[in-house]
Amino acid sequence: MRIACLQTQPKNSIESALKEAIELADEAIKDKADFLFLPEYCGGIISNGSMYNPPSDFEKDHLFLREIKNYCKLNKIYIFIGSIAIKSKSSKIFNRGYLINPIGKIVSQYDKIHLFDIFLDREFHKESDTVQNGNKAVLIKTKHGTFGHTICYDIRFPHLYRKLSQAGAQILLVPAAFTKVTGKAHWHILNRARAIENISFVISACSFGKIAGGGECYGHSLIIDPWGKVLKDGGKGRGVIVDNIDINLISTLREKLPSLKHDKKINLKYFNLDE
Repeated sequence: MRIACLQTQPKNSIESALKEAIELADEAIKDKADFLFLPEYCGGIISNGSMYNPPSDFEKDHLFLREIKNYCKLNKIYIFIGSIAIKSKSSKIFNRGYLINPIGKIVSQYDKIHLFDIFLDREFHKESDTVQNGNKAVLIKTKHGTFGHTICYDIRFPHLYRKLSQAGAQILLVPAAFTKVTGKAHWHILNRARAIENISFVISACSFGKIAGGGECYGHSLIIDPWGKVLKDGGKGRGVIVDNIDINLISTLREKLPSLKHDKKINLKYFNLDE
């Protein structure tokens, strides 16, 4: 399977985000990619410093979703929409990702479970103020392999990836708008760890650049093999990374190192030495 991560830049409107996504998708198709992956909030993102207020719409009306479905049908290609902002019946939005197939149909959708509420080095984020979290892990079986769909901050919760992999995921997806501050320290380590501990490919499209209203995304979209080797790194800037992955490598390595079958039930024993 020939895959491509589209490393977009944060846009403040759905229209400008769509234009960039299509431009990069055209570039990836010219490089013969047949499965494209977009970052988190690839349909636009705005903040007010601490809260995310991305441009949003209801699913049935969302311009980005509609046009990407048309694009997939026209080009007979799969596209993972890392996530876009979907309006709900409440005042909050869903941070929702989609897989679109080559006939332009939605195959699956995933609402981000773990929301980015942190305070670090004078940087404050409260995603839960504007976003409603999901509560269902999503596994997608295709002719190209079985995917586990997650989003950005989810990567800090390894039990989610373990559950997906033990249920059959061969490729773990981590579309992101990872911050520059945390990205420098943890992005590569976390992605490589999820690949190694689950013996899975990890595909992580991450946007790069400053967010209107405050914040900055780290970039460095990654394609990582099940041994933890970084096959491609998007570095800084806007662009596309493309590589071939062999899904048969998963079964070979999982037979040699069957750690996904070796989990044990653990009981915690607690000692209080101050008593």
